[in-house]
Amino acid sequence: MITIRFLEETTDLSTPRRVMRYVLVYCSEGSIRMNVDEKDFILQAGDVITITSGQIHALQTNSYTKGYILEFTLDFFCKDDQDIELIFHNGLFCHFAMNEVIQVDRRITEMYLQAIQYELVRQPYQYFVSIHSYIKLILVAINRAKVERGDEIWKPDALFLRFLEAVRNSFEHNYTVAQLAQQLGTTEIKLNELAKLNTGKTAQSVIYGLVTSEAKRLLTYEKLTIKEVAYKLGFNDPFYFSNFFKKQTQISPSQYKETYAL
Repeated sequence: MITIRFLEETTDLSTPRRVMRYVLVYCSEGSIRMNVDEKDFILQAGDVITITSGQIHALQTNSYTKGYILEFTLDFFCKDDQDIELIFHNGLFCHFAMNEVIQVDRRITEMYLQAIQYELVRQPYQYFVSIHSYIKLILVAINRAKVERGDEIWKPDALFLRFLEAVRNSFEHNYTVAQLAQQLGTTEIKLNELAKLNTGKTAQSVIYGLVTSEAKRLLTYEKLTIKEVAYKLGFNDPFYFSNFFKKQTQISPSQYKETYAL
């Protein structure tokens, strides 16, 4: 459900990995070189980066690096719509590869991360409740840092975020927008309105984007054939999947796999 580790005691993250948890990396001293879904980032002291569930990532540190890696599941943190909206507020843990390095208030961020570490070690009465609150405060601190540097505020609707999660949790079923709307207790019209509002695209285009991102991760990280990737994403015909992927990325799955597979 939730873990926290010291960067200086972590030795297993230089190899790219994929976890179905939300990951926050904070550098308190030294520097960190990271790769997240094919993009490179460098964190200095006081920097944080958020990584959404399922993104491929790896990091390299030096002997002077100190910091924290916080990981938690969506179910642990998202108790209501406000939690769902907060975790994705201003692009944090976003499904659209909006990862970025953010300079935060070091005193506040380190205080809350230390408090989470203490709670997990000691496990006092209702410690999960207090940890949930500390994560909230960390996310608020990150959002404040983004606002203070002049970023435009983006606050997605909880229903839209549940739509994104529903897509990501059911790739193999290849659900239509109508089927997803029914599952979520809403309508196609509402999902399209929210998709247009938050991304400027239709709900179907958003689905295509998420499927393409997942295909890239499977081709890069998993030792699967093109046919196996196609079936995992709900395509009954591998040839149709290849055409779909090439239309979305301008490169065939086999060429992509040859270039990026680990």
